[in-house]
Amino acid sequence: MTLSAADLDQLHAALLAGLVGELSAAIELRHRLHGDPRVSGNEQDTAEAMVEELPAGTVDVVAGTGRWVRFGGNGQAIGLRAELDALPIVERTGVEWSAKGDIMHACGHDVHMAALVAVCRAAVRIPLPRPIVAVLQPREEVAPSGGADVADSGLLDDLDAVIAAHVQPQLPGGVLGVTPGPTNAGTDVVDILVEGIGGHAGYPHRVRDPVLALCQMVVSLQQLASRRVDPTVGTVLSITQVHAGTTSNVVPGRARAQGSFRVMRDSDRIELLAAMEQVVTHTALAHGCTATLQVAPSEPVLVNDADLAGAAAGWLRRTGAIVDDSFRSFGADDFSHYCHRTRGLMIFVGTGDDNDPARPGLHSDRFLPEDALIEEVGKALIAGYLGAITARA
Repeated sequence: MTLSAADLDQLHAALLAGLVGELSAAIELRHRLHGDPRVSGNEQDTAEAMVEELPAGTVDVVAGTGRWVRFGGNGQAIGLRAELDALPIVERTGVEWSAKGDIMHACGHDVHMAALVAVCRAAVRIPLPRPIVAVLQPREEVAPSGGADVADSGLLDDLDAVIAAHVQPQLPGGVLGVTPGPTNAGTDVVDILVEGIGGHAGYPHRVRDPVLALCQMVVSLQQLASRRVDPTVGTVLSITQVHAGTTSNVVPGRARAQGSFRVMRDSDRIELLAAMEQVVTHTALAHGCTATLQVAPSEPVLVNDADLAGAAAGWLRRTGAIVDDSFRSFGADDFSHYCHRTRGLMIFVGTGDDNDPARPGLHSDRFLPEDALIEEVGKALIAGYLGAITARA
């Protein structure tokens, strides 16, 4: 279907009006999903609740507990993705509709799901130039990720593009991040094991101390990012766990550390992993110890399609939205797997408050985006849908 500029403007207006008409029901759905969350890998109930709320369409199971719901006619579809899972966190928001157990939607996935339903219900009421697939993805919060499974399923071959939107406290409220190119970091989990010779803490000359060696490694590894990578790009290595010993007067025989390594360019990843291996190996040898570095790849760099980003940003600006086309985050999202298989676009929807820099952020037990964000996420998905059409023109 070939659409004129006037046709596209009319479609945009109809989708936005339909979205507004669905907001009341979407807020109710958001509260219901928020109060009854499911942890990664156990999202069947959430998936079925979403299918019941979505327009009738062809439903397939994907990634075990996810769903792939297609509607809106024939032709190459455009995917709209939302995540199903919550986190193992005890909620402390205090709202009436808060989760009562030890699982919480602390990353905004409840908002994303409600917005996706609202957009799809608005879309089904009007003639669509391109079908829509609602991608209900499980296991975004764990590895191996649901996003990788969706990408490996082959279903993305049937999509012309796939769009996602994510609430982002690092951006001010009212600002949308639509950045072409690398946008979210690729991430690996690093695991360092140092083995030495344990013994009495009072006789350090008789031992080969793996704790001292590991501490030196941690300090040295932090310096790699500042001395091996272009500072205008950056990398992040955060050592988040250190384990050694059982008591105060015994030098242990081994020490272990784990952490998160993040990059915006694959070339930096290759170079720094080689440098990390050298630091770990040679620091251990200098202390009379041995060490191994294991790396478990988690998510690749999330790379937004540049044409898609530009087109979607244009549609957002037509609504009066403030668009930031340079925002990048060292968070990671398994939507990156989609972007390596088809045209993909992640739009960030700002929730930050400049007047309250201590406002809870993602994965906090007090993180609670306002219901008004459902409309903002919905507008972002609509802009992505229209951008996928016009970026091909």
